[in-house]
Amino acid sequence: MADLAALRAQLEALKSAYRSGTRTLQYDGRVVTYVSAAEMREAIASLNAEIAQITGTAAPTVGVVRSSKGY
Repeated sequence: MADLAALRAQLEALKSAYRSGTRTLQYDGRVVTYVSAAEMREAIASLNAEIAQITGTAAPTVGVVRSSKGY
């Protein structure tokens, strides 16, 4: 398991690349190329969840309730 500082640095690098439209990242001596922006969003969500687990904070949950009278 990576340490918190490394995960946060990786998350910031990934967010920066996502905002600039870059799909290839280099960190810790590795080069990672993402196929799509959706894949990058999934990686960002995964890193956020891992950081939340390490720090003991819950990831925000959003619930949507819909109802109708049936006609």
